[in-house]
Amino acid sequence: MFLLDSSASVSHYEFSRVREFVGQLVAPLPLGTGALRASLVHVGTRPYTEFPFGQHSSGEAAQDAVRASVQRMGDTHTGLALAYAKEQLFAEAAGARPGVPKVLVWVTDGGSSDPVGPPMQELKDLGVTVFIVSTGRGNFLELSAAASAPAKKHLHFVDVDDLHIIVQELRGSILDAMRPQQLRATEITSSGFRLAWPPLLTADSGYYVLELIPSAQPGAARRQQLPGNATDWAWAGLDPDTDYDVALVPESNVRLLRPQQLRVRTRPGEAGPGAGPAPTQLAALPAPEEAGPERIVISHARPRSLRVSWAPALGAAAALGYHVQFGPLRGGAAQRVEVPAGRNCTTLQGLAPGTAYLVTVTAAFRSGRESALSAKACTADGPRPRPRPVPRASTPGTASREP
Repeated sequence: MFLLDSSASVSHYEFSRVREFVGQLVAPLPLGTGALRASLVHVGTRPYTEFPFGQHSSGEAAQDAVRASVQRMGDTHTGLALAYAKEQLFAEAAGARPGVPKVLVWVTDGGSSDPVGPPMQELKDLGVTVFIVSTGRGNFLELSAAASAPAKKHLHFVDVDDLHIIVQELRGSILDAMRPQQLRATEITSSGFRLAWPPLLTADSGYYVLELIPSAQPGAARRQQLPGNATDWAWAGLDPDTDYDVALVPESNVRLLRPQQLRVRTRPGEAGPGAGPAPTQLAALPAPEEAGPERIVISHARPRSLRVSWAPALGAAAALGYHVQFGPLRGGAAQRVEVPAGRNCTTLQGLAPGTAYLVTVTAAFRSGRESALSAKACTADGPRPRPRPVPRASTPGTASREP
């Protein structure tokens, strides 16, 4: 489902650019009966469904409908639109197909007039993968919490005129999330959860190895071998409010199958009557010793400088250091600053007042691997340099006279 900010906080020009972007995303998607289905919902004072799931049987038809959509204006009630999406579009009672992966792509200018966190978490609890595209005026920490983990894969900060740059990458990520061969967690409690996956093997073609590792205690790993015809397994006796890294390793004697990984967080405590589903975070994870940076924070923005901070890479001993690259979003030479391992902030100097910059922080590891994360930053407005007065030229052979 595409959730489009159609409120009055978005200019008509921005809306037209975003509308074209969504049309480019949806056009090549394989829509149809028994395949993918797409829907478009507008954010305004009240949510408005441009077209529901199943209305269009081709990407081209959906693109035409997106291009014909009209800006709704009004307030930016994103939280209300998310609750509407859950009840009217994503719930099985509303006709959603059980067992089918679900994706939400929220395109926003970054602001909302009502809370977004709780209704977004309810969608994640239903197993919805959330991608967020912000045109740059949003709070990074709030948006990274709203997007599915890891944020560097599911959250994009892009200038409205540069949205075309991420079309191919985002479409590929959407298709990856829609593929059903993904490991998932259900029935999450404070002491355990159930894992489920589609059949990848048979009893004769191999077996599975399940690995469970508490994120804070890698030495307390647990392993379980399962037959090739297994499609689920329940872990019990776990600690509450704890992150666990899970890996499903198919061992096949017929073909090579890649391991599947995710992270699951157990509930803080025993659920009481009427409690909702447990919060679940699913994410494909790199090796634990080579992860990060996870988020970027921009602060102390002044006309010619700003401060960049980031969550340090996991396994600090494995990181050789960081390099921070920055350049104007609307064109211009990029610059680079080296930051040694052990530090996770730097101040960028010599910037232009009132200018948007793309800042990329890259962690370099001893293995040779690099992990990068980008964010948009804006310097504060400031006085522009005044032009110097041009001296008057004197005529040769003349002199000034005293009055």
